[in-house]
Amino acid sequence: MSPQRGPAERAPPRSASHRIAGDCADVIALICIHLPLRPAAANQRAPLTCCGRTRARPGAGPRPPGGAAAARGGGGGAAMACGGFACSKNCLCALNLLYTLVSLLLIGIAAWGIGFGLISSFRVVGVVIAVGVFLFFIALVGLIGAVKHHQVLLFFYMIILLLVFIVQFSVSCACLALNEEQQSELLEVGWSNTNSARTDIERNLNCCGFRVFYQNETCAADCLRTLHCRPCAPIMEEYSGMVLRFVGGIGLFFSFTEILGVWLTYRYRNQKDPRANPSAFI
Repeated sequence: MSPQRGPAERAPPRSASHRIAGDCADVIALICIHLPLRPAAANQRAPLTCCGRTRARPGAGPRPPGGAAAARGGGGGAAMACGGFACSKNCLCALNLLYTLVSLLLIGIAAWGIGFGLISSFRVVGVVIAVGVFLFFIALVGLIGAVKHHQVLLFFYMIILLLVFIVQFSVSCACLALNEEQQSELLEVGWSNTNSARTDIERNLNCCGFRVFYQNETCAADCLRTLHCRPCAPIMEEYSGMVLRFVGGIGLFFSFTEILGVWLTYRYRNQKDPRANPSAFI
């Protein structure tokens, strides 16, 4: 039997390496307690284990009621953000409603002009009404395609709108690029080719003749009674520049809305309707 140690006898002191190892173990255990580790699986709500110690996950506990619904609601809000399916659909519908109002305005102006006798040329009225009906047809196709997310209608709407943009942009730039000499030549050609438009101009502007007034020519202006009539060319040239700038500016504005409509249609056509049947083709 080994001799028993006396009360005065104690264990030998630990070496420096033993003390350092013990301190390191305490530090590692402390780090493991406060380290935010993840569980093994993404959907697993298991407690965290580190260095043989188990602790509860921070914030873990019974999920509040309506958490899944709140998550789904957040996803719905993201879907409603601008650039999503609903935003593209609403923008395209609003743009086509604008085109519908413009087309009805054109048809109404033509009917008002011929009804009050401001325009006697049926050719001019026919052109304005034809443009209004064509624009109304395009807007109707785009509106139906946007509401139903119809791939074929959206494709034809995009192609027609692109062609209209090319023509309208070219005409608008030509109107803005005409100088005074070209405007005078254009007015003279129009004066010589249309008798009904000539009558309207003489009656509304109270002038007779284009460059020179001849007393023996027929004129619809009231100034013919006094035989003191101005020629129509200076009056028309005074307003032609302003009219061409106005028409060119309006045409450029609507041409940019048309290219915006082409881009919106292309984007909306390639987006997936979250409520649609994935097996449906159209």
